Amino acid sequence: MRLAIRMLLQQGPILKSDKDRRVMRRFSMKLPASVRVSGIPSEFATETENVSARGIYFYLNRWMNIGARVEVTMSFPSQVTLSEPLQVRFIARVLRVEPKGSAERVGVAAMIEEYEFLRSENDVRGPADLVPSWHFAQ
Repeated sequence: MRLAIRMLLQQGPILKSDKDRRVMRRFSMKLPASVRVSGIPSEFATETENVSARGIYFYLNRWMNIGARVEVTMSFPSQVTLSEPLQVRFIARVLRVEPKGSAERVGVAAMIEEYEFLRSENDVRGPADLVPSWHFAQ
């Protein structure tokens, strides 16, 4: 397993405060990503704020409904993977939506339910109903 993914799967928060009760380690990662929402044919370009093995936080210029299913494709550069660049596609459920600055920009916290590693550019444009490489049991 690659170093970046191994780090994401480690347990325990990086920043511990009384309000932060997360079990999985969270990493502050501003990385390019794209988001697809069910029923909308185009994808939205975004940037992640932080990522853990079970969750992702990113920004969008549209409001999201809590419970909505989203597909996020994220690019890990070689500086993070310490080898070749890597793309990962997540299927996630929106848990929280927070207004950020302007009325249009929102922060989205989503729980990762499934993910798969992508091998080529062709994999990135695949269908939204992917077969997962890994599924988190509820």
